[in-house]
Amino acid sequence: MTRTLATVERAVRVLEAFDADHTEWTLTDLAEHLGQATSTLHEQLTTLSASGLLMRVGRRRYQLGWRLLKLSSALYGSVPWYAPAHDAMNTLARGTHLLTFLAVLQRGPGQAPQVLCIARSVQGRQGNAVAGETQFVLPPHASASGKLLYALHGLDLPPELPTYTPFTLQVPWQEESAHIRRARLAMTRDEWEVGTSGLAVPIMGEGSQVLGALGISLPTARLREVEQLSRRLQEAATEASWVLGFRRPAAAFPVP
Repeated sequence: MTRTLATVERAVRVLEAFDADHTEWTLTDLAEHLGQATSTLHEQLTTLSASGLLMRVGRRRYQLGWRLLKLSSALYGSVPWYAPAHDAMNTLARGTHLLTFLAVLQRGPGQAPQVLCIARSVQGRQGNAVAGETQFVLPPHASASGKLLYALHGLDLPPELPTYTPFTLQVPWQEESAHIRRARLAMTRDEWEVGTSGLAVPIMGEGSQVLGALGISLPTARLREVEQLSRRLQEAATEASWVLGFRRPAAAFPVP
């Protein structure tokens, strides 16, 4: 790894430490979180603050800077489906009191597809933290969104994927992906972390385009409510998809 790339990756790690649950960090706490020396981290924070990506709000306390808001506004402006999907995510969180999220499939030339969690709910969450709350890149074989997006895009899983628990990917992928395409629903049960499960459905756009995944992460014990939760999830996604121009009936959902 080149020195430039290593510097950029360290800066990215610092910025990713800030989220809805950690909007502010002290130098000491952030250094402990990242496993870095405070002297090294202080240099990074000073540089990021000077660029406007962070701002200092007190004695050795930092928040995200206004320049990131400018950049995020430009990104959201290029993704017109984000606002309706984000509204559906927050409505679902308030109605279920569970962590809800939006995920997308990113594919670049010469790069393996990645499932990225681009938003998580803040309102409506109750109970203990669940696996994946702080993850940006989601495992395609052990997360509900990952399975959904890989299945609907007709992708094979990468080889030599990690086994997180004894329950990771118990069903052969060809069989499971076919079931996901028929049901328009993906589910995991204790596959990423024992005690945590997930559900995900697609956000659709004009021309039956799969725009992203709307999902719920929940304690496995609440899977006893799977029928009710699946219905609420489908209703939220259907409403957002209708706003985004999706008109095909569910029975006509295309199989890649």
